[in-house]
Amino acid sequence: MIKISEIPKKEIIKGFEAQFIHTEHTTLGIWEVKKGAILPMHNHFHEQITQVLEGQFELTIGENTAIFENGDLAVIPSNIIHGGRALTDCKIFDIFSPVREDYKI
Repeated sequence: MIKISEIPKKEIIKGFEAQFIHTEHTTLGIWEVKKGAILPMHNHFHEQITQVLEGQFELTIGENTAIFENGDLAVIPSNIIHGGRALTDCKIFDIFSPVREDYKI
């Protein structure tokens, strides 16, 4: 069993604090994002599934921008440029495949 409360937190970029769980093939990220925090446009070879658990997050994937709210999911294919900003304080759950070695603490 893994207790989320026991996983160390790491600030990845300003306003984005995360806890990570790594398996052999995936990384799970649980994010707390401060209102107004900006996720710069970027891409990576990892496939990514993002779910907004709480709050509102404006997310751009490729050329499409939408506001994601509680329960909304986004699928971000490998190497697609994406970024966004927190319209409110948010909790976000990410799944990455393969493992995000850069997120290992």
